[in-house]
Amino acid sequence: MSIETTPSSAPDPEWERLVDGYFGGPEKGPAPQAVATAPDSMGDTPLVPVWTRTPEGWKGRVAVGRVNSVRGFRRWVRRQATEHGHAAQTWRGIARTALWVQSVEGIQVAVAKQEAHHAHRDYKTAKWAHDKRLLPGKEKDKRRNDMTKASVASVSAMAGYKRARNEARAKRLVRGAAALSAVAVPEFVGLHLLGAPGGLATAGATLAAFALIGRRTRAGELYTDRDAKIGDGDRMTDEMVNRAYRDAKVIASDDVLKLLTPCTLTADGTAWQVEFELPSGTPAAKALGATAGLANAFGVSVQQMSQVRGEREDRIKLRVSLRIPFSSKPDRGPLLDVERVNLWRPIPMGVNLRGQRIDVSWVERSGLFGGEPGSGKSGAANDLLIAAALDPTVRMYLADGKAGADITPFEPIATMYDTDGDPDRLLEILQYIWGAEIPERRALAKEHGSRKLTEDMAAVDPRVCQAVLLVDEWSSYGAAAERKTREEMERLLRLIVQQGRALGIITLAATQKPDSDSVPTGIRDILSIRWAMRCMTPEASDTILGKGYAANGHNAQRILKSQRGVGIFMSGEAAEPELSRSDYYDDDEVALLLERAYALRKEAGTLPAAATPEVTILDYLIKAASGTGRGNVTRSEVFAYLATVDTAFVRDDDENDVRYASRAGSTLKDRLTELGVEVPAVQFPHEGKRVWGWTLEALRGVR
Repeated sequence: MSIETTPSSAPDPEWERLVDGYFGGPEKGPAPQAVATAPDSMGDTPLVPVWTRTPEGWKGRVAVGRVNSVRGFRRWVRRQATEHGHAAQTWRGIARTALWVQSVEGIQVAVAKQEAHHAHRDYKTAKWAHDKRLLPGKEKDKRRNDMTKASVASVSAMAGYKRARNEARAKRLVRGAAALSAVAVPEFVGLHLLGAPGGLATAGATLAAFALIGRRTRAGELYTDRDAKIGDGDRMTDEMVNRAYRDAKVIASDDVLKLLTPCTLTADGTAWQVEFELPSGTPAAKALGATAGLANAFGVSVQQMSQVRGEREDRIKLRVSLRIPFSSKPDRGPLLDVERVNLWRPIPMGVNLRGQRIDVSWVERSGLFGGEPGSGKSGAANDLLIAAALDPTVRMYLADGKAGADITPFEPIATMYDTDGDPDRLLEILQYIWGAEIPERRALAKEHGSRKLTEDMAAVDPRVCQAVLLVDEWSSYGAAAERKTREEMERLLRLIVQQGRALGIITLAATQKPDSDSVPTGIRDILSIRWAMRCMTPEASDTILGKGYAANGHNAQRILKSQRGVGIFMSGEAAEPELSRSDYYDDDEVALLLERAYALRKEAGTLPAAATPEVTILDYLIKAASGTGRGNVTRSEVFAYLATVDTAFVRDDDENDVRYASRAGSTLKDRLTELGVEVPAVQFPHEGKRVWGWTLEALRGVR
């Protein structure tokens, strides 16, 4: 192709501008002088800008060549581990050469051998039939003739087998000699003429010939990375990434992504990752919203794709998992190995796609966790509640609008709680926090000369502590409450979230149906930490994370049902959402952790009044009756148990059985009378006789 420069009668300005561009440099200013060349006899100007033949142009060419060489070398290295690698091609070439040497004569030899085997077997059968005695003369002659024919056929078949074997060996020997001479002769000549360098060069040429023979795979495919996909087991390459983003219509067909890091496999071998820069003018939101198309281009599921916005608007961090993430059993929860938690510090909440722990600071924060039933929302909320329980200084206010059993294990250590979904009880909790907790905390902050409560204050003043308010299923409370009650609850909750953050009050709202009815918009917008578990619609996902996140690729609807506890987590107002899995603690582990939390609070003297009820004599009776396992307890068994918990029932050294039973019975009667209950003794059979005592059913009935 050339550019016609012959002047015409009517000049074309656009054509002149195009032609002049090939003589100008990349910068504005006068074009450099053309390098003197031989006369152009054809009158054509080559399609090579003149500036490329200047020193600056040659430097640019060298830089481009260096980049292309590095990329080509990287592609070559990645190719070697596949079936298209040079080593694999060489072995295929050797194998195919060996098969050519062996050829198909082996089949003919095998057929001749089989025929000889059958002929010999027929001869043995005919001989056995002939050797039978007491046969008539004619039958004997007939069988002798059959035996003779079978013998001749056997000898002929054996001769055919030997002939076929010899012919096969001869042909293989010829082909083997031809193949070997093609290798040995050049090698000998190279060694003879050039010595060791010649031998090495000839050996390389021989291997290259074998590689050429084995270039095609057994499926007949030639090496190409134009259709390579991670889902097919191929490695991620620069070309694959560019092709995927072109196919997904993120970048134009002539655009190229600027890779800031090489395409690498993660240390644990579970995913490919790369960071790149988008072409000028292409927003990151366009790439984030094309997750489905990119997943198709890479040959993986949408759940395996993860794109995170980089430090700048034009940068993307791409991660493509080899398997669907978070589909295995979760690891052991880290709080099981912690004796005590300080809620002023970040606490473990889960792990992200890269296997890194998510430690969240809840100081001056509030949260919204949402997702459909069974998505793991309660398990994620439990991470905060368990951590708060293991900090004996934290006060806990818990309310469950669905009247479930999620917060029931926390009742003994909760300052106030509602497990019945009673809006009046929730209103009492909110009124107490607004009318008692917040004024007390505001006074403490003023006393310390600060606008907020901090960890440094808590270190020197035990009155400074944090509080956690959990409201699960606000919509259930709103549906059950009268209009004035609902409006007052919304007003108080909004004030607590707004003013309580600086005063150490952490508010966590959890809902199964994320919409404006579940958590009022005015409250939802000021909850900073978000965790969107599996949702039914993109709109529900946006309700938790914020408007527009689903369109940018952060859509909780794509989370699979098998990925329980998995959600899109956003740890603050400016944090980029990422797919994460919350830590999980089963019922037994929760019970173990709460036993530890109860002991810590009892030792620190921070148990709420409701958690330390007075133990009465009736409680001791019930424990004694429960301990027998029979459903009843005798008087002597009761007195023996009471003696271990109350000194008034300890037997004196000078008391006999009758006097001790009379005194202990009188003391027990007085204690029950003081309690205002009466539990008459009954008779029941025990160890072959009738005795006096109490039944567990009657004791519980009185209680």
